[in-house]
Amino acid sequence: MYGNVAHDIYAQNNLGIESPAKLIEMLYEGVLRFNAQAKKSIKDENIEKRVYWINRSISIITELISILDISQGRVAEYLEGLYNYEIQLLNSAGFTNDVTKIDEVSNVFKGLLDAWRESTNVAN
Repeated sequence: MYGNVAHDIYAQNNLGIESPAKLIEMLYEGVLRFNAQAKKSIKDENIEKRVYWINRSISIITELISILDISQGRVAEYLEGLYNYEIQLLNSAGFTNDVTKIDEVSNVFKGLLDAWRESTNVAN
């Protein structure tokens, strides 16, 4: 449900995306931006915005799951499990107002973003 929404938003806002690799990078960056907003909303005690930003991050992660090619083997299977765990952490953070869980998700996505950039720069 949420996954295609994330893709559609990015597609509408970034019609000039030059490659699928760039889209993945943008999705990772989106999770980081939305997590920062969710964290700020928790600190500001703004429930409505907390829910909104956490749901935006979850939407992107759901999209990332939907575009995994499981036929590629263990890496895709690992990422699917990792993404699902990150969704669980975000849901928990939303229920408990725990910014440390959002930080944990952000740290994972920073690592994924760095690795993605490194791997796509080598390939190009």
